[in-house]
Amino acid sequence: MKFRELLTDKNTLILAGKNAENNEALIAQVHPNDFVFHTDDAGSPFVNIKGRPRWGDVRQAAIFCAAHSKDWKKNKSDVWVHKFRGKDIYKELGMKTGTFGVRKFKKIKVKRGDILKFIGEGGR
Repeated sequence: MKFRELLTDKNTLILAGKNAENNEALIAQVHPNDFVFHTDDAGSPFVNIKGRPRWGDVRQAAIFCAAHSKDWKKNKSDVWVHKFRGKDIYKELGMKTGTFGVRKFKKIKVKRGDILKFIGEGGR
């Protein structure tokens, strides 16, 4: 299955889902210690940093996630993104396709200007 891809400034691969089914496939390939991102509000891709992130990769992944979210498309303002590990993701019976629970996460505020800069650079 094809995902959205971003190669960071440090040549780290970041993958993002395109829809609910694609998010399911993305989460299925996440390793326990991988970093994963999703916006605070529903309607964003799950984003996965492949391997050990280098300096700046976490920020770029959060911006990538925010720029492809419904929150950004609807509000064009700062977006809150959750960062968590693969081992903190769970799926319960009855959860919709593309929906997951997360046990613990940290919040990252992605500024409007950072998203606009990312989009202006072609969304890489």
